[in-house]
Amino acid sequence: MAEGPSGRVLMVQGTASSVGKSLLVAGLCRLFRQDGLQVAPFKAQNMSLNSYVTPEGHEMGRAQVVQAEAAGLAPHVDMNPILLKPEADARSQIVLMGRPWKSLRAGTYYQHKGELWPAVTGALDRLRRQYDLVVIEGAGSPAEINLRAGDIVNMEVALYAQAPVLLVGDIDRGGVFAALLGTLMLVAPEERALVRGLIVNRFRGDPALLEGGLRMLEERAGVPVLGVVPYLHGLAIAEEDGVALERPDGEGQLGGEAIVEVAAIHFPRISNFDDLDALRLEAGVRVRFVSSAEALGWPQAIVIPGSKNTLADLAWLRERGLAEAIVARAQAGTAVVGVCGGYQMLGRSLADPHGVDGCPPGTTAAGLGLLPVNTAFYPEKRTHQARARVRRGPGWLEEAGGIEVTGYEIHMGETRGGRPAFDIVQRGEQRVRVADGAVDATGRILGTYLHGLFDTPAFRRAWLRSLGWQGEGEGFTLRQVREAEYDRLAAVLRKSLDVGRLYGLLGRA
Repeated sequence: MAEGPSGRVLMVQGTASSVGKSLLVAGLCRLFRQDGLQVAPFKAQNMSLNSYVTPEGHEMGRAQVVQAEAAGLAPHVDMNPILLKPEADARSQIVLMGRPWKSLRAGTYYQHKGELWPAVTGALDRLRRQYDLVVIEGAGSPAEINLRAGDIVNMEVALYAQAPVLLVGDIDRGGVFAALLGTLMLVAPEERALVRGLIVNRFRGDPALLEGGLRMLEERAGVPVLGVVPYLHGLAIAEEDGVALERPDGEGQLGGEAIVEVAAIHFPRISNFDDLDALRLEAGVRVRFVSSAEALGWPQAIVIPGSKNTLADLAWLRERGLAEAIVARAQAGTAVVGVCGGYQMLGRSLADPHGVDGCPPGTTAAGLGLLPVNTAFYPEKRTHQARARVRRGPGWLEEAGGIEVTGYEIHMGETRGGRPAFDIVQRGEQRVRVADGAVDATGRILGTYLHGLFDTPAFRRAWLRSLGWQGEGEGFTLRQVREAEYDRLAAVLRKSLDVGRLYGLLGRA
């Protein structure tokens, strides 16, 4: 007989999406790890276009990767068994246990609970057998009463695991008391009984001003408030989804006046925009996300990031006048880097014979024509962690040649032609020799399928120097920055929350 799960569980749910659940789980993972517990994160179902590839080659949500790092673990697909990658307003690609499963409309997806639920419970049980504690994250709100029958991520998980639930509200949005009380009113009595603590998140001010309201909240809810967490400015931790791009330009960056300005294209279906995180943290570098030709301006460089639907976002570029503007800037000497979908757009042509990019089968489109490459989309998705070397080439690539970079691949297209920019030497544990990317005759126009290139300090700084940046030293890695930020986050939670009560919920008072 298989051994039953033994690890304890704690669940964080929210009154709405983007109330800070993911960061709170990351902070709790670091806090419990600091206290000597073997802790792992879990989110049954995540909806995000910011994904990552595990060492085994499985695709999972970026938020659970962050939480795994905070817990001191390598990410594993058991931590996020279901990933929804939106392809349109009401349709998503379903990534099940790290592999593409189906493309479904929202209404149809909820009819598959019977097939998906065993993957959720199996993954959670495996984690509980391996770790002392699993910190579970919900999704959106448990009070979406129209979706309750198909729930596999909120109260259904809490009931299955009999997990004590912390309910989080975002006071920065306003209406936090109504949100918390309203959520408790709308969940079933047996679900409400699992809610063992309330957390007020993102408070900008003196917590003493909330004392009267918090007392009334506890009286009406019958649930203790475990703490008020302050708004954390400039937290350099990878974001879960594109909501983060709605904040003012420059927030979250280090350094003062910009010497180099980088404009990144903000597609409707932008994916893996955390490729820009290391650039945003360099002193003297300003990264702006833009969605119109008027906002593009004349930066030193343009980055075209990944897209879940390359052909649709390429059409959007043309509708906005951005395609013409990017080509004009490139012809005038502006550097352009395309990553994944952005790389595909830089080429001469794109073809989707099987309809895997979200368009009807047989759809074709002309690219921006900045690189002599052509792309075709195929059903097989390539997902690898990768190690590569920069090929020596024109311009700044003469200096960068030979630099070893690490990253990952997530794409369903194959691009051919042009002068390769990289040699991939390892995928996962396998040694390979595969050409990647393309570069023009000047070295200014670069395309690649490798996500995470700018995380390698030597590569990032060689590229920035070609744009006029004058920084010195070896530079930082994102992992170094984020390790310090996880500790900072844990310290804030240790100060803001009643940690003794938290341990009491786990039976470790």
